[in-house]
Amino acid sequence: MICHGVKELVAKATSEIETIPVEGADVLMENSEIILVDIRDVRELERDGTIPGSVHVPRGMLEFWVDPESPYHKEVFASDKTFVFFCASAWRSALATKTVQDMGLKKVAQLEGGLGAWKKLQYPIEKRQRK
Repeated sequence: MICHGVKELVAKATSEIETIPVEGADVLMENSEIILVDIRDVRELERDGTIPGSVHVPRGMLEFWVDPESPYHKEVFASDKTFVFFCASAWRSALATKTVQDMGLKKVAQLEGGLGAWKKLQYPIEKRQRK
C-alpha cells in the first residue's frame, strides 16, 4: 500500500522550495548567475525542445552529478550560481529541487509550471538533437 502518493510528495516539496514565477522568467536566460537545468528525459528534449542555454541533466543522474564525492560529479554543480530546475509541468522539478536542496545546494529553485508554462507564454525554445 502506498502511504504517500506523488501529489502529496510534490505538494510537500513545493512548500519547502523556492518557485520562480514563469511570467517574466525569460530574463533568466540572460542572467549569468543563473543556470537553468532541464531534468526531462532526452526524448522530451528531442520532441519538445528546451529553454535556450539550459543544461540538460537526466533526472536519474541528478544526485550523482551534484554530489562532489560521486565518480559522476559534474563541475557545473560546484559553482556558486543559482540553479533553476524545470521539467514539463513542475512535478519532477519540485522533487528534484527539494532533493538537491537536501543534499546541500544552497541556491536552488524551480520554474513554475515547467516548460509547458514557458511555451504557453511563447518564450524562446531551442531544438535539441541527440548527441
